[in-house]
Amino acid sequence: MLRVKEFSDAEKAVNNQLLWVLCLLAVTVWLFVSGRLRMDVVALLVIVAFVLSGTLTLQEATIGFSDPNVILIAALFVIGEGLVRTGVAIQTGEWLIKIAGNSESKMIFWLMLTVAGLGAFMSSTGVVAIFIPVVLSVAAKIGSSPARLMMPLSVAALISGMMTLVATPPNLVVNSELQREGLEGFGFFAVTPIGLVVLVLGVGYMLVARYWLASAPVDSTSGNAPSRRRNFRDLIREYRLSGRARRLSIRAGSPLIGHRLDDLQLREKYGANVVGLERWRRFRRVMVAVTGETTFRAGDVLLIDMSAADIDLRQFCSEQLLEPLILRGDYFSDRARDVGMAEVLLIPDSELSGKSVREIGFRSRYGISVIGIRRRNSLVEGALTDEPLELGDTLLVIGDWRCIRQLQQQKRDLLLLALPAEIDDAVPAHSQAPHALFSLALMVALMITDAIPGPVAAIIACLLMGKFRCIDMESAYKAIHWPGLILIAGMMPFALALQKTGGVALVVQGLMDIAGGKGPHVMLLCLFVLCATIGLFISNTATAVLMAPIGIAAAHQMGVSPYPFTMIIAIAASAAFMTPVSSPVNTLVLGPGGYRFGDFVKIGVPFTLVVMVVSVLLVPLLFPF
Repeated sequence: MLRVKEFSDAEKAVNNQLLWVLCLLAVTVWLFVSGRLRMDVVALLVIVAFVLSGTLTLQEATIGFSDPNVILIAALFVIGEGLVRTGVAIQTGEWLIKIAGNSESKMIFWLMLTVAGLGAFMSSTGVVAIFIPVVLSVAAKIGSSPARLMMPLSVAALISGMMTLVATPPNLVVNSELQREGLEGFGFFAVTPIGLVVLVLGVGYMLVARYWLASAPVDSTSGNAPSRRRNFRDLIREYRLSGRARRLSIRAGSPLIGHRLDDLQLREKYGANVVGLERWRRFRRVMVAVTGETTFRAGDVLLIDMSAADIDLRQFCSEQLLEPLILRGDYFSDRARDVGMAEVLLIPDSELSGKSVREIGFRSRYGISVIGIRRRNSLVEGALTDEPLELGDTLLVIGDWRCIRQLQQQKRDLLLLALPAEIDDAVPAHSQAPHALFSLALMVALMITDAIPGPVAAIIACLLMGKFRCIDMESAYKAIHWPGLILIAGMMPFALALQKTGGVALVVQGLMDIAGGKGPHVMLLCLFVLCATIGLFISNTATAVLMAPIGIAAAHQMGVSPYPFTMIIAIAASAAFMTPVSSPVNTLVLGPGGYRFGDFVKIGVPFTLVVMVVSVLLVPLLFPF
């Protein structure tokens, strides 16, 4: 009798703990949905609650922070930033504009393929952020509504999560759960066949569904429509720079070779202001920041502002042994990724007031050159280097983007005004793009061959990007989405708590009662529906954390392989098409596309059903029961 009582007390304690875990889960979901607290803060509070309640030990509650896949996800953020900083992603966008032309159908086709391809190796959120201005530009160019292009963009970004193992955190979470159970994880391209089929269907679907969005307006009064920013063309026109740019190569034997820029006095003698320098380095031409200490070499290409209109260019090139080269675009507008342009304002009490550009040593002091001065809404003509600066003068400067950005911290004498639109396309490591692609290819190769663990392969790729100067340490740390990592690490204890208290067994029993006797295909269907439903309220990563152990337990209960069940959970987690809050990707396009909540329901629900049917049919073929 005593044993029965002890058993009942123990059972009661377990039931109380399960009730506590379920209540905590309900509160967590409510906080996610309401947005009253940041999701990473909620995740940290979950850890505290588990430890203080005694449900989990400190080691169990913080198990997520020691998970190798958290390190892998952080490394992938850094690699994605390296692709952005080297211009790989932006060049892909320009290529897209070139091949799509004025055809909306071609644009949707190539846009979705490109975004899915890039998103297979970098953050889908980052890819969408890069392509939003590209899509807006194309929409204006071809006279199409942004609403008809933004939705294909978000759909393709979500599908990219089905392209590779590292494409999205839910894939890594599911893979980690398999390994924690002592099972072998998925291969790098295990999900790719399903992703390719879904991508083909997605492209076809959006070519039809775009017409359902044709009337979706962009509300310019609500602030959703992007306001037009000034660009290089505006500045070139306002400061009358047309015709002043030259691109000249230094030939062998030139008297410029071996001399410092300040010693040559090119501005004083010829009115030639060197604002940039192209130099061969490691078999390719790169941009080099120009200062007064820069020493010229044979083969260097000078970007020159010819402020003196009466200079005889032919004589100048003959005397200095320079060869004119083709210059595409007006006043270096084709070099906007490397050469920056901006306006700065002389502020009150500036020590520069009353001094000329030459007296200040402006280029040596700030690393940039003054090419225009606006004073009381009029342009200052003549030799700008000898013109005394006055309070309120607006200076147009040109030079390395890094030097221009540094002016934002220098507020004692100058105030940097709004940067031109080209700043969005400026990449600080443009010349290192081949190295970034090599690092990415090496990481993929190491992961495919299983030569070393995935997190180590990703860390090697990060170190190589740092070695090749594709990214610096400061940018690397900023690139990591720390709230997302904390969310993953903080939600992982939920899976363990549900297992310890019998919550997983309870859910599995419920699934068995519904679908256990109807075969594994029906169970796949139920898991997809349950996962997609939970994903309406919380992030797809948190959904994968909760659902992965349930899928594995259900497979064990039915006596079948856990791989099809976990794979269907990974796919369902990526199929977050149905609401604008299902994924950050959807939230990003909400404003630029001028969408309403119902637009996502109208487009997302039918396509989610398509993905569900396709995955339920394909998964068992690729991962037999």
